[in-house]
Amino acid sequence: MTFKEYLDYFEKLINQHPSERTSPYDDAEYAEYTKLNWSRLNRWLKTGKLTDEIIAVMKNIHEQQQWIVITEPWCGDAAHIVPFIEMISRQSANVSVSYELRDSEPFRINDYLTNNTKSIPKLIVRNSEGVDLAVWGPRPAACQKMYLKLKEKGVENSTIKLEIQSWYNENKGTEIQREIGELLKN
Repeated sequence: MTFKEYLDYFEKLINQHPSERTSPYDDAEYAEYTKLNWSRLNRWLKTGKLTDEIIAVMKNIHEQQQWIVITEPWCGDAAHIVPFIEMISRQSANVSVSYELRDSEPFRINDYLTNNTKSIPKLIVRNSEGVDLAVWGPRPAACQKMYLKLKEKGVENSTIKLEIQSWYNENKGTEIQREIGELLKN
């Protein structure tokens, strides 16, 4: 799906009457978290700033690339990351992006597991022949390190979510851009 189709799907989910929702959105907690993610995603689309470095990297892409983003509206990390991937991709006419849902066909996530889990979002960068050039995700390394430390300490999931949210807000997408930039330079 295109980014617009993904946004339309996302918006439809949050506006559905509770009786129309299907799993996992029929769970009130999922539905509420998805609404929160919608706000976060839109905030980054309005306020997110690209660095000069990532813009320069994108200007140096001279071959066609296909980016595949595996995501879901319920994913908190995706609410912070997907807007930056989309904004970055728009910096090069040689990049086209498609969005896929983790929990729907073609279930591509099964080929891109993180520590045997279906962690998202995932960015898959392919050349014009469909060969993978790079894979990134599910979150920036510093954020992942913090997440793993908190998990190791047995911190409750609700607290972990707040800590991750704070990390993204403070970082303002700079690590996402730096890591994707490094990936694309290599």
